[in-house]
Amino acid sequence: MEWFEYLSWGNTGWGDELLQGLGVTLSLALVTLPIGLALGLLVAAASVSRSRIATSSALLFTTTIRGLPELLTLFMIYHGVGLLINKLLKFFDPSAGFFELSPFVAGTVALGLVFGGYAGEVLRGAWQALDKGQREAALALGMGRLHIFRRIELPQMLRLALPGLGNLWINLLKDTALVSVIALNDLMRMANIAVGSTKKPFLFFLTVCLIYWLICIFFECCIAAMEKRANRGIRTASLTRS
Repeated sequence: MEWFEYLSWGNTGWGDELLQGLGVTLSLALVTLPIGLALGLLVAAASVSRSRIATSSALLFTTTIRGLPELLTLFMIYHGVGLLINKLLKFFDPSAGFFELSPFVAGTVALGLVFGGYAGEVLRGAWQALDKGQREAALALGMGRLHIFRRIELPQMLRLALPGLGNLWINLLKDTALVSVIALNDLMRMANIAVGSTKKPFLFFLTVCLIYWLICIFFECCIAAMEKRANRGIRTASLTRS
């Protein structure tokens, strides 16, 4: 069949190029995830702190990030940060050459900022939902604040925030398609190149749709399993009381 020839491996097909693009897409998402989670945790901590400067800074960050389109954030990082770096290099060394920001790095930073902005709100809500009596009891027992956070608050926060973080992870997987506009050879860009070469847009875009759908289904099953595991003790306790 003709479609099989286009999607096959080798010089006549585009299957290997699509697979390489899929690898870039997954790598970008997996590298961005811990960066976004760490940033989101910092934003959540600032949001619930007693410092007005910290809370105002967190509010400004989340409002700005959530108010900008993801594509615009990507352009601002790729072009704006690259321009700033070149200006600084020229300022300190007029003979310095042109510095081009890596599309992978720009995509990681931009998507990490977006993920962190939304994750900060999810984690803040989970943090505020915790029973304050647990912290007071731990302080009465002589536990330090960092120890309380690591042993008592963080596990409960992650359990409460897991559904929201799972949705953000699925959105992150789909948002990786945006990096194709800055010439990163992800799955979407490789499909666009294949379409330009073969003039078969329906075949390749449908294939990419199926790939993204299968990836999302796989991770949704993983997230559901994680939620089930995280809530197993609570469900057992509720069944015991009933």
